[in-house]
Amino acid sequence: MTCRTVFATFCVFLLFCSPGFAKETADSAEMYAYVIVNTYPHDPQAFTQGLVWDNGSFYEGTGLLGRSSLRRVALNSGKFQQKSDLADNIFGEGIAVLGDLLYQLTWENHLAFVYNKYDFSIVKSLEYPRPGWGLTHDNQHLIASDGTAELYFLDPQTLVEKRRITVQDNNKEIYHLNELEYIAGRVYANIYKTDRIATINPADGHVEGWIDLSGLRQQQNLKNDQAVLNGIMYDKENERLFVTGKLWPTLFEIRLITEK
Repeated sequence: MTCRTVFATFCVFLLFCSPGFAKETADSAEMYAYVIVNTYPHDPQAFTQGLVWDNGSFYEGTGLLGRSSLRRVALNSGKFQQKSDLADNIFGEGIAVLGDLLYQLTWENHLAFVYNKYDFSIVKSLEYPRPGWGLTHDNQHLIASDGTAELYFLDPQTLVEKRRITVQDNNKEIYHLNELEYIAGRVYANIYKTDRIATINPADGHVEGWIDLSGLRQQQNLKNDQAVLNGIMYDKENERLFVTGKLWPTLFEIRLITEK
């Protein structure tokens, strides 16, 4: 997202910077740090909204009015091999690949686009009733976020809501769920404007782990306050985890380590 209220930002500050936060999360959730395995170039003009690895292909959805796109990206160079630009009045959001179809949400346009993943031709567009943020799937449902503490499980054919969960840690609702990835039966979610990723049980919304990615943004010397962590991608075949951010020049391959 580009514009959020002062109140929303203040709520994030209270949640993650208050003295009690570390104790509360440590009591109920596993805490993870990381080591950098590899780095790859990333387009510093890409306002990253979604990352997907699918059968050896790397897809990225980007946002901002006049700059939103869908891309197939070469991992080693960071350059796009294929690109489809959205109309100037469309703000692109999260993406997911399910079968031969690629889904892309929009922020406030109340539309979702369904593409053929091979040639990016639009198969159909669907009405979408809420702001689009992150998107992933569990092989049965699409799973979407909207910046609240809710995750929505959707019918892939119609985007009709089948169920929802409220994400909580120690009975505290966790807001600003953003880019999503489904990994080994858990939903990983960027928390907007923080350096943390939550790992969430999709059955009940319970946060089972927190990944602290502090330092990735700082080492890139980023000056733009919109250049926040946002982008999770998992290569299941090779068990590789990648992260990046909006307007970041680097895509990081990381390995998680449990904090003692």
